[in-house]
Amino acid sequence: MSRYRGPRLRVTRRLGDLPGLTRKTAKRSYPPGQHGQGRRKRSEYAIRLEEKQKLRFNYGVSEKQLVRYVRKARKRTGSTGQVLLQLLEMRLDNTVFRLGMAGTIPAARQLVNHGHVTVNGGVVDIASYQCRPGDVVAVRDRDASRRLVQANMEYPGLSHIPSHLEFDKNTMVGKVNGLVEREWVALQVNELLVVEYYSRKV
Repeated sequence: MSRYRGPRLRVTRRLGDLPGLTRKTAKRSYPPGQHGQGRRKRSEYAIRLEEKQKLRFNYGVSEKQLVRYVRKARKRTGSTGQVLLQLLEMRLDNTVFRLGMAGTIPAARQLVNHGHVTVNGGVVDIASYQCRPGDVVAVRDRDASRRLVQANMEYPGLSHIPSHLEFDKNTMVGKVNGLVEREWVALQVNELLVVEYYSRKV
């Protein structure tokens, strides 16, 4: 199962703010568990593992999917870490989230899976679909779909739409104008450590 169904605040307390996973903020600032408040020196491996887990939980992908994305990123030109972030950011569920149609990525994935979203006029119900520059992402022309997205738009997950996207709130139609730039990635993560983590494994 690629979806994490457990307590989300527990994850954010351990890994820090994950805007795609939840909008809630934890009352306690220290990690969960019996030894959460104890000071401990983290190993190099633990630091890299945490950065990798941030990507996994924020974007809602399984370990197997993330390994596949790392392999794809390695084959493309440019920085492997930045290409990896681009691949994750250009997923359809994340694009729907960044357009403000859903409050979190899991909520956006549900919209996509239930057939409420169209890409270039056709219904796409695959959350991992890779959006490309020029794609038009819209709400399906049904009352139920429109009502659902209108309710979501009142409480968006992130306030700013990134520069590579545009969205018309009246028609509920968005457009992908290009690839996401590094500064518009909302997640605070060191992608180089993720690449290092997988360098021995992949």
